[in-house]
Amino acid sequence: MPDDPLTVVLADDHAVVRSGLKLLLAQSGMEVVAEAGDVPTAQRYVLGHKPDVLVLDLNMPGEPSLPAIPRFLEASPSTHIVVLTMQEDPQFAREALQKGATAYVLKEAAEEELVQAIHAAREGRTYVNPSLGARLATAPLTPQGPPGGLSEREVDILRLIALGHTNTEIAQQLFLSVRTVETHRAHIQQKLGRTTRAELVRYALDHGLVET
Repeated sequence: MPDDPLTVVLADDHAVVRSGLKLLLAQSGMEVVAEAGDVPTAQRYVLGHKPDVLVLDLNMPGEPSLPAIPRFLEASPSTHIVVLTMQEDPQFAREALQKGATAYVLKEAAEEELVQAIHAAREGRTYVNPSLGARLATAPLTPQGPPGGLSEREVDILRLIALGHTNTEIAQQLFLSVRTVETHRAHIQQKLGRTTRAELVRYALDHGLVET
């Protein structure tokens, strides 16, 4: 029916953020049918509700959001994905769009852009934050520097992980605390969208960080 409200599932791990977004969307005549704080819950709601749009935060605890985008679309092919994130790196935007997202909005501009991006997504039109879009157009297809947006320290840690070292051994070799190594490892997993050691090893091999 043409008068049916546009339905949305919100996926963000901060309840306060979800509350603000829900109010913003309600004022624009949209209906938030479910809220999720992690990827598995979001996928369950997308499958159950088949919303018009999924508003997806990239930085949620547990399973990374980026590699899950194709699974969301598989669960509900008619759902359009609007990424809402603090990640300003054009490579994240490019990867999100390549994986099937329709829009990419920065949280700092959500109040001005989110509703516009959702309407564009529902119509099948790509929307990218304008300032980020300009950078995306000029960003190299192959990122300069370390792969995956990793820092030099993260590359060092990834290389040692691929070589089979434990967190404790890595900490000893790099003169870091085990807690610091664990934090770096979590950041690596988030940036690369790889959660298991086998996936990290394969990534390191594929990008020439270790020799076969």
